[in-house]
Amino acid sequence: MRKTMSHAALILLAAVSSIQCGGAGAGHRAGHATEPAGHATEPAGHAGHAPEQAHGRPAAGAPDEELRAVAAIHGGAGPWAVAGYRMGRYALAKLGLPARSFDLEVIHHSPRNVQFSCIADGAAAATGASLGKLNLSLVEASEAAVETTYRRRSTGQTVTLRPSAAFRGRFRDVPRDGLEAAGREVLSLPDAEVFEEVPPPPAGASR
Repeated sequence: MRKTMSHAALILLAAVSSIQCGGAGAGHRAGHATEPAGHATEPAGHAGHAPEQAHGRPAAGAPDEELRAVAAIHGGAGPWAVAGYRMGRYALAKLGLPARSFDLEVIHHSPRNVQFSCIADGAAAATGASLGKLNLSLVEASEAAVETTYRRRSTGQTVTLRPSAAFRGRFRDVPRDGLEAAGREVLSLPDAEVFEEVPPPPAGASR
């Protein structure tokens, strides 16, 4: 059964994100000091605008800017953090919200392991949600249940996204010296090779 993490556990989980997502850090547990996934600033060049086209692809012609936005929050732009960024941009467009909107709530389901937890930092970089703003939260879940739910508070509309099987197979345990190249590759892939939407649960059932 999933359980919501305590505040201390959230800080510890966010702290591990300084280890750029990949194989070398994938087996490490929380406890490596870094900035929590939470002081997100809106990626440069997107202030006041809908941050993404409806299909969720990164802004054309600005890969370095996109990668810098991820690295500013995460400390690097490895493939799992970039995947989280891609998901966040897609979700904003789907919900019709700009970055840094307080109408957005983000809930990331993940084990307390890097790679999977790195997605939350990517989400923070894309959306501006953070622990400090109380609109980003982490819920402990199994590796098989990794997913991120984005909710528009004013309407209750949600979109839940998870890494695709193709992404998991291709980018799991990337060596540390290959993280930067892998992150750049993830930025250019079609949506379906990075993430997929999770169908809503049946009426009356909890996710």
